Amino acid sequence: MSFQHLDIPTLKAWLDADHEAALVDIRDALSFAQGHIPGSRRLDNESVGEFVEATPTERPVVVVCYHGHSSQQAATWLAGQGFSEVYSLDGGFTDWQLRHPDRVEV
Repeated sequence: MSFQHLDIPTLKAWLDADHEAALVDIRDALSFAQGHIPGSRRLDNESVGEFVEATPTERPVVVVCYHGHSSQQAATWLAGQGFSEVYSLDGGFTDWQLRHPDRVEV
């Protein structure tokens, strides 16, 4: 199993349409606290077990990191846990914040 790439305009369209995706942010706690995409939850080594157990494997998962590189590894791992639709956000939170500064939650 593998992941797919997701671009910023598609994610924005999904969020505008209330698409039922789980949005997970793998950045460090301070960066997440300073700003994140609304509706996202921070995912780290301590919270990933609960996330995997509580999230239906058929629910799409979008992984967000700083620039869209580290999220690819995390997305690959999540796909290996049985999630059928996993995406890595191209450009990451940095690109999201640049394009949509009005859609950043602190």
